[in-house]
Amino acid sequence: MEKGHPQEDLAPPYPGPPMNYGGAVQQPGMYPQPGFSPAGPPPVYQGVTHMMVTPPLQDVPGQTVCPHCQQTVLTRTEHSPGLLTWAICGGLTLFGCFLCCCIPFCVDSCQDVEHRCPSCNNVIYIYKRM
Repeated sequence: MEKGHPQEDLAPPYPGPPMNYGGAVQQPGMYPQPGFSPAGPPPVYQGVTHMMVTPPLQDVPGQTVCPHCQQTVLTRTEHSPGLLTWAICGGLTLFGCFLCCCIPFCVDSCQDVEHRCPSCNNVIYIYKRM
């Protein structure tokens, strides 16, 4: 702010929150909020079903409902070589590390993860790294 400006050029002070903050009554001098209709309470929907969303299974055992036996289980995981494992092996071979190309087959974080049901032993999900 420069010196010498008259006091009337300043912005007006902030009036504060509306008197009925969160209410639907419009205050004088205020514009309505776009997309907000002050019609009253939201409608109540009948016959709505609630769906429980479980987090996706990744590289650690997770709790889920088995689609085969319909039981809530903690999955059993098995690691198996996948596309990422072979890509790392091929990359190491291309760069001349012939002795190191078998390492991705020994590292679990480079392999795909197969989730199995401990009750019926069926595959529930395969987590692919690549």
